[in-house]
Amino acid sequence: MATMDSVVAAHGPALLAYATRLTGGDRHAAEDVVQETWLRAWRHVDRLTEDRGSVRGWLMRVAHNIAIDQHRGRRARPTEVELPELDVPGAPVIPAPSDEVETRVVVDAVLDNLSAEHRTTLVEVYFADRTATSAASVLGVPVGTVKSRVHHALNTLRYVLPQRQLEAA
Repeated sequence: MATMDSVVAAHGPALLAYATRLTGGDRHAAEDVVQETWLRAWRHVDRLTEDRGSVRGWLMRVAHNIAIDQHRGRRARPTEVELPELDVPGAPVIPAPSDEVETRVVVDAVLDNLSAEHRTTLVEVYFADRTATSAASVLGVPVGTVKSRVHHALNTLRYVLPQRQLEAA
């Protein structure tokens, strides 16, 4: 009885070459065929003797059957289509580093139009991602004052932003 190591050593290169021809030169598909062939050979190692027939012939027939099964399986499924990377829905858009710098400059310039109290309150609420209660605690003011400052600051920004866009145009 043959061992798997001796069968692989004796027939491995020829089996891979045959599987590559069966798969139309697709090396990855051929390796899948060979791997499945070795798995089936390992399960039936007792049949891999020359007195029961050609070992290479048995391996080639198994590889052939596996390749046919894979081909039929691919034909039964819809065709796989690769999408261009830019058209993948839901893919995250990574902004250019220069966009981040430009946005930061614009935000700083817009925030300069606010009073120090309003600017500090917006920074705590939006940039530090604090609740009104948490921002009030950090700033040492009542919660109502934080809410009022945020309201007035946003109203000021609503007025300032269209003016800045007109100046830029």
